[in-house]
Amino acid sequence: MPYNVKDVVANKPSRFTSGHRMCAGCGAPPVVRMIMRALKPEDHAVVAVATGCLEVSSFIYPYTSWSDSYIHTAFECAAATLSGAEAAYQSMKKQGKIENTSKFIAFGGDGGTFDIGLQSLSGAMERGHDMLYVCYDNGAYMNTGIQRSSATPKFADTTTSPAGEVIPGKMQYRKDLTKILVGHHLPYVAQTIAYMNFKDLYEKAEKAIYTEGPTFLNVLSPCPRGWGYPTDMLMQINKLAVETCYWPLYEVIDGKYKINYKPAKKLPIEEFLRPQKRFKHMFNPGNEWMIEEFQKTVDARWQELLDLEEMTNKE
Repeated sequence: MPYNVKDVVANKPSRFTSGHRMCAGCGAPPVVRMIMRALKPEDHAVVAVATGCLEVSSFIYPYTSWSDSYIHTAFECAAATLSGAEAAYQSMKKQGKIENTSKFIAFGGDGGTFDIGLQSLSGAMERGHDMLYVCYDNGAYMNTGIQRSSATPKFADTTTSPAGEVIPGKMQYRKDLTKILVGHHLPYVAQTIAYMNFKDLYEKAEKAIYTEGPTFLNVLSPCPRGWGYPTDMLMQINKLAVETCYWPLYEVIDGKYKINYKPAKKLPIEEFLRPQKRFKHMFNPGNEWMIEEFQKTVDARWQELLDLEEMTNKE
């Protein structure tokens, strides 16, 4: 049945409910809500969330925004915790102690995924647990004060990589975590965002949840406090991330790359950078070289992705 956002919202109740404390204009709530809606109504979910913005804002004991079974776990071990729960479920299923179908979904921010939780994530994926890991990537340690992470883009201004007269923000390139997970030879890996009626996000979530074995979604999740954009610009920021090819939408199925959206007219990267205060210094006189370097990097990575799609789909 063709995707229709109105039908999905009308016919599938939200498993991530209102009443959470996430900031206005935060990218995470619509991402989580749509991923949870990708579950079949009759299926139960076990959700593990690493310490971070999503956890502290959605589960304040004794209150919760989660309709399914929920585990709060430490910053570094969401994947390890959920893999243990999944292994116990498989054992009990074989023993006939459980009859219902449960799906296992972990959520972690970029701090708990790119950095602190990378080891446990890699281990869970390599062991082959039947689970989905979702990284909601907001590009820094937002919950603890907007410190830089390995997901922070080059030149971004954060509290631990402040843009000054000598050092113009973070000086390292962001880690390409999606391709790192592709290197684990998983059956399904995808990069997505809340854009275009959530179609790309919903369909990839559905594939990831119902593909047997370990799967991974990397979802860009803008942060109004850390990125410095007006709260009503969330969807515009998402759109610009895609249309400039800063955040390409693609999936890798059994090692074969597929680009899901190719802009008819790729926008210049400054369209994405300009609305964000973390990149404000890049537009100062004399700093044009930063925008030029950023553009070259985006262009090179986009071309690399085009080449990978062509190479991995040759007969």
